Amino acid sequence: MPTIANIRCVLLSSPYADADDPEIKECFPNGPKRTIGMVEVTLDNGVTGLGEGYLAVFAPLVFKSIVELCTPQVIGKDGFDIERRVKDLRSLCDYWSLQGAARHVIAAFEIALQDAKGKSLGLPVYELLGGAKADSIRIYGSGGCCDAKEQFLREFDQLAGLGITLYKIRSVKRDILRTAWVLNQAGHRGIEVGVDMCQNLADPPQAVDDVVGFVESVHALTDQRMIFVEEAIGPDCPEGFRELRGRIDVKVCGGEIITTPKEMIERINHDVYDFVQPDASVMGGISAVMDVFDAANAKGIDVVVHAWGGAAAIMASYHAAFAAGGKLVEYPMLAFPLGAEMIGDQGLIEKGRLLRPTAPGLGLTLTPEMETRYTFDETAVYSCALIDF
Repeated sequence: MPTIANIRCVLLSSPYADADDPEIKECFPNGPKRTIGMVEVTLDNGVTGLGEGYLAVFAPLVFKSIVELCTPQVIGKDGFDIERRVKDLRSLCDYWSLQGAARHVIAAFEIALQDAKGKSLGLPVYELLGGAKADSIRIYGSGGCCDAKEQFLREFDQLAGLGITLYKIRSVKRDILRTAWVLNQAGHRGIEVGVDMCQNLADPPQAVDDVVGFVESVHALTDQRMIFVEEAIGPDCPEGFRELRGRIDVKVCGGEIITTPKEMIERINHDVYDFVQPDASVMGGISAVMDVFDAANAKGIDVVVHAWGGAAAIMASYHAAFAAGGKLVEYPMLAFPLGAEMIGDQGLIEKGRLLRPTAPGLGLTLTPEMETRYTFDETAVYSCALIDF
């Protein structure tokens, strides 16, 4: 079997989103530009694979340091025995990062090995996982990081152009009038709306009563109904999600911040969510997401993969969804030229559905010329610093 001949950490930065978006103003102190971090694996057969860890959006140099620490653990070893390589990396990292940063980096290695193996065998990654269960999957537009009406109207036009009829916006508990307006506008266009309440970083979290009050206040202003609330409670309060499910008639979901399949499976088994949202670039790779699908299927709940990183992160989650029979996936609507260029024609959307990619591996393109155009900018980081109002 091919062995791992080289590991390269790839940090790249690209223009991102709209400078007028509230999230950009709040969380990107140096302007609308985002960094992604990838691991490039080269096998001794000459094939390369790319994987991504979401950590680099926030702490690219931390990502790079952990990649460098992990590299000697895999060099010269079987590149097709992905399960064994993940165990090797976990043995190095789990003591000090069983959950969190190292899991993102292990994800990057795991995804890169899946990509390299698929390309070596001339197969899309989902074929390594048992084959695609469908030729297309319904996709929802993930945007709504804006306040101005013209920005929302622009996103409605974007959804219409792709035939997408499900839209996720970001709202906090005080955004009652804004959310009701979006629901009304969407309803006129035949579009359903879910709401991300942005509590994935909250400590302490908002109270369940606050979420209930938000949902009831919005619904009092419109005949339209939000179809889910995402990350409505903070990340360390699974009991809050469970309580919320019993108090509103809107689906409750979450999971993008969970970094091990074990923790997400525990939440599945304890009825924390109506559906779960694992991310391959966060949880430890594609195989970790597949474990979540298995547990969710046994419990009878849906898995809707989170897809908000760069190209390798997004395509890793998409391949898992195709292999596991996912019924819905996320489509990030904010402009990110590097990601779009890397995915190319392997992320086609027609009539509101993501078409099954067909290229070997993840189907990504990364050239030296692209790396030159999207050089790493150390100032292009997402800041989680709290802002007092």
